Amino acid sequence: MPVQQSEQRSDDTAPEFRRRNRDGQKSDGEAVQDARHEHAKIERTDSTSKSRDEYDARDTSYAVADDESPFAVQLARVMALLDSNLEAKSKLYKEVALSSIFMMNNGRYILQKIKDSQEINACMGDTWCRKRSSELRQYHKNYQRETWSRLLSFLSHEGLSNHGKVQKPVLKERFKSFNAMFDEIHKTQSTWVVSDEQLQSELRVSISAVVIPAYRSFLGRFAQVLDRGRQTEKYVKFQPDDIETYIDELFDGNPAQIANPNSNSSIFNRRRP
Repeated sequence: MPVQQSEQRSDDTAPEFRRRNRDGQKSDGEAVQDARHEHAKIERTDSTSKSRDEYDARDTSYAVADDESPFAVQLARVMALLDSNLEAKSKLYKEVALSSIFMMNNGRYILQKIKDSQEINACMGDTWCRKRSSELRQYHKNYQRETWSRLLSFLSHEGLSNHGKVQKPVLKERFKSFNAMFDEIHKTQSTWVVSDEQLQSELRVSISAVVIPAYRSFLGRFAQVLDRGRQTEKYVKFQPDDIETYIDELFDGNPAQIANPNSNSSIFNRRRP
């Protein structure tokens, strides 16, 4: 399981669902065959397998009716084991944000493969799909809170004014802190990989929706407090359009930064004069 720079590739997917044909897709028959393979593997591993009732008691989304086929029962067992395995692997990441990205990457991949297979989708049922979708939304919220809520705290108006007058030293520190954290986020998360294009787009859009309006409002209200010229240039490092451009570079697996993790890849080094 990757960790640190090479580990920033958080698109690792459990082997049971990783095998693909050359065009990257898997037919219903192949997906079912994979599940049957896991079925047989579990039956050969009695010492580590659990009863159906044990799995059902832990998570009702994996419950199956008494008249379900042995395949459906074992499929529910495989999915429970897979979830447990992914959860354990996610804890290897020191960063909560990266752990959430890892779970989103894998969760989206698994959910899509389940939906793409008519037989497996019928076995898992709508309850399972709804629960998995809800979990993905929660991981998304966890990621947003862990990364961007901290950044947005520097754009708070609270504590900037004293008796109605903006305190310049405090304002300057807010701009400096925002600039430094945004640069660090970009440097780190541009190396992370979100392989699902729709998920990648959803993440970028949701980030832009909360960061850009807040930054534009803060900039419009307080930039004029700074002295024009060199002071403004020193503390106002970004325009709203710049923020949007750099957000759109996140989750692409920046190859230069991955290859040279210790290089000075600050976005300030490539900003226009």
